Amino acid sequence: MEARSQTTETAAELFAPLRTSLRGTLTLPQDAAYDEARAVYNGMVDRRPAAIARVADTADIVAAVDFARENSLGLAVRGGGHQASGLAVADDALVIDLGAMRSTTVDPASHTVRVDGGALWADVDHATVAFGQAVPSGFIASTGVGGLALGGGIGYLTRRFGLTVDNLLAADVVLADGTLVTADEHRHPDLFWALRGGGGNFGVVTSFTFRMHEIGEHGTVIGGPVFYDLADAPAVMRWYRELLPALPEELSGWIGLLTIPPAPPFPEELWGRKACAIIWCYTGAHEVADAVLAPVRGFGSPLLVGLQAMPFSALQSAFDPLFPAGMQWYWRADFVTEISDAAIQVHAKYGAALPTGYSTMHLYPIDGAAARVPADATAFAYRSGGWAGVIVGVDPDPANAELITEWTKAYHDALHPTTAGGAYVNFMMEEGTDRIRASYLGNYERLARIKAHYDPGNLFHHNQNIVPAG
Repeated sequence: MEARSQTTETAAELFAPLRTSLRGTLTLPQDAAYDEARAVYNGMVDRRPAAIARVADTADIVAAVDFARENSLGLAVRGGGHQASGLAVADDALVIDLGAMRSTTVDPASHTVRVDGGALWADVDHATVAFGQAVPSGFIASTGVGGLALGGGIGYLTRRFGLTVDNLLAADVVLADGTLVTADEHRHPDLFWALRGGGGNFGVVTSFTFRMHEIGEHGTVIGGPVFYDLADAPAVMRWYRELLPALPEELSGWIGLLTIPPAPPFPEELWGRKACAIIWCYTGAHEVADAVLAPVRGFGSPLLVGLQAMPFSALQSAFDPLFPAGMQWYWRADFVTEISDAAIQVHAKYGAALPTGYSTMHLYPIDGAAARVPADATAFAYRSGGWAGVIVGVDPDPANAELITEWTKAYHDALHPTTAGGAYVNFMMEEGTDRIRASYLGNYERLARIKAHYDPGNLFHHNQNIVPAG
């Protein structure tokens, strides 16, 4: 007890200067709010930072970065805390929590929105869809803007408008030496290139400026799920792989293997049934929607066709209530250039063995506008079309952590030989340098050189880390 008291006093003394300098709050292990402050979306992650600075503004971020560097502390940066790896928190590190910085400023005339670094995509959708516009993002509204955007940003609008990074116009960044810079095509262009897919390796982004796009009928799209019996999955996957690239880019849909949730609005007779699902999103003119959607409504013998008009923000947030924060998560991912017959056999085998009602597999399209961007135009390199695949073991019960982990690993081991090799960094756990290199293809060496320029000491290393060149 005496040793614990001395440790507590030492920590309080060490961090006293930082606490005094912050407008935000500083939470230490002895504080009552510590466990809540260190928790991330994945309940399987249980790390104990030395301190958590919930910053209020850019000056707080500069103070925290300087303090970590000057005291040789590890430094982690948390936005939404949504990534399954849990790299937003780290043992014995100082965590910069951006969660209090969530403002948005929309300029509908110029089709731009400025977003604070701690915002969630729900914040952005709320601000932009009211004007009939949206920023290409992901599939879950509770995801943090910073993490998703810096890793690439694959979502419902990717086929039509490209990745999130293809719509990033500028970023304000606090660098490892504590300076604040703005990166865009003209200022710090190398840094701007690296931020568009290189993750949190280069600094703390305090704000983003994105391009917005008009979607649907003043922000109202037509979307929702089409469910098929799991036994039909091979036929559905073969049909889907041929159909999707030929569809108008206003229509996108990701395919998955899942268990139909036992809750409204799903029909009670389908609750708990394993299924193959495609979640569609049509963002074009409604007057031609029936013709565009006819092929996806009419294939096979669906269990349910749930397509309907809704605000884009409603589709983006549809899955949030089904996956609350704090559940056990284990992920494995790969890029997929084609859904081969061999891959379909693997999917059928492991889809039939879904270990829990929350566990799933998804394939997200990255063709269309995203594939027309040259592979070396941004740090995100997988531009040849195809899909970002992810296998996710999920359950609320910690007792099932091993069960979902082993299923995910076995599924991935069987499927990996049919894939392109690298993975979407936003879907990766801590999997080592070789996997990170594979995920950036020929862009890795340039990223390492830029890292050496902006963060030679690798202060920002609690991420999918790019080691500074040399």
